[in-house]
Amino acid sequence: MTANQDTPGTRLAPGDTAPEFTLPDADGNPVSLSDYRGRKVVVYFYPAASTPGCTKQACDFRDNLAELGDAGIDVVGISPDKPAKLAKFRDAESLTFPLLSDPEKATLTAWGAFGEKKMYGKTVTGVIRSTFLVDENGTIEVAQYNVRATGHVAKLRRDLSV
Repeated sequence: MTANQDTPGTRLAPGDTAPEFTLPDADGNPVSLSDYRGRKVVVYFYPAASTPGCTKQACDFRDNLAELGDAGIDVVGISPDKPAKLAKFRDAESLTFPLLSDPEKATLTAWGAFGEKKMYGKTVTGVIRSTFLVDENGTIEVAQYNVRATGHVAKLRRDLSV
């Protein structure tokens, strides 16, 4: 059964069409999912730039970018942060892949990466740390929700045999 993408908070599953987006990067330039047609792309959602977990996760992607690229996989990170904050984060951590800004959370919601989650035993509404692999035709190949910031990229590489 595939997810109904019109319902906010609905989770995507392998085989679903990845919801299209066009969002500004850290420099304010528009980046669209369709820009990646013909290549695989990891789209990952994270709560906030420059926080410990998100920094660890972004640096893990940075440090594995060459191997992912060699396997024909690009990486894009999306958070609700404004482009100026993303630029500071990118520059401070020497990140070489696009960080996209979704302050209205429309893309986060369309991908099921914004909603209720458990944090320290409480139910809160926020960004659900999530990672997707989108294939060359725009179809979800891997959908992972509530991923851990630490060790996640290594697990993803193992799962993808990269």
